[in-house]
Amino acid sequence: MACWEHGQRRRAAHLDLAWQSNTKGHPRVGIIVPRHSQSAVARNRLRRRLREILRRDALARLPAIDVVVRARRGAYTAAFAVLRAELTDALARVS
Repeated sequence: MACWEHGQRRRAAHLDLAWQSNTKGHPRVGIIVPRHSQSAVARNRLRRRLREILRRDALARLPAIDVVVRARRGAYTAAFAVLRAELTDALARVS
């Protein structure tokens, strides 16, 4: 993916972010949730949590960039509030 190869990166305790500008005029977001020996239920729950945080807090304020959010192993056990704080803080520094 171009964001990982050519974009900028930021690492948080539970998440890795990569981003680069785009010419589409609106933000685009990709979410990567690796298996890390977790069940499909746990992966889908984490994916839904990250999507909800992005939908509620971040998408309206982002400029025209492509963002990839990759969950780290500790994200599976992190509380929703912790994930929300990390992701909104990291995206605030991006824009």
